[in-house]
Amino acid sequence: MDIKVNNLSKKFSNFLAVNNINFTLGKNKTLGLLGPNGCGKTTSIGMMLGLITPSSGEVLINGQNVDSANRNDLLSKMNFASPYIELPKKLTVKENLTVYGRLYGVKDLKNRINEISEDLNLNIFLNKKTGELSSGQKNRVSLAKSLINKPEILFLDEPTASLDPDIGDFVRHYIESYKSKNEITILLASHNMREVERLCDSVIVMKEGKIVDRGTCKDLINKHGRDNLEDTFLKIARSKNEVA
Repeated sequence: MDIKVNNLSKKFSNFLAVNNINFTLGKNKTLGLLGPNGCGKTTSIGMMLGLITPSSGEVLINGQNVDSANRNDLLSKMNFASPYIELPKKLTVKENLTVYGRLYGVKDLKNRINEISEDLNLNIFLNKKTGELSSGQKNRVSLAKSLINKPEILFLDEPTASLDPDIGDFVRHYIESYKSKNEITILLASHNMREVERLCDSVIVMKEGKIVDRGTCKDLINKHGRDNLEDTFLKIARSKNEVA
């Protein structure tokens, strides 16, 4: 599945959170969504998921508007993970995966839970309440929840935030491995530039609600005369003028 965002804007009272953005995310590609806090990344993801109604513009999934009559069919093929949105704390990991699996109508759910628990090393705390887990364990459970329905489109909002280097690398490796074995389109919002360079085919950079630059990591690094994506991002973020 592919995503096309056309002239998308969102205004909250007098604040323009997202200002007329346009981009296309091709099937089975991974796009990095970069920008400082408050630039509109999360709001943009919310509109792509159909959780936030745009003030103007549209989001097309395989040519269909995400707010169309086929919304439920489209959403059943999508999923989302973020360390900032916690799963029900009083449910065990297994209970959480069961609830979300049923919501998505996952067939042979027991085997799917066993499969993804094995893949993400969840078995040792599968029967523990989610609220009692460490941040690293919670992140892995959130990722498991986001893949429970084997989505064709996956939105990842800082999937390795607050993780130690070892667990962060485990999550990145798992995402790489999963994508190599499955047809999946991924939009990744992240502040970890090494992560973006490793996982993304291309990136867009947002600032103050607008897209100010875009391209492959290599192209942007060369364009701005920097040695890596982190230095490139800092240059764009600190620039007083629009870049693109």
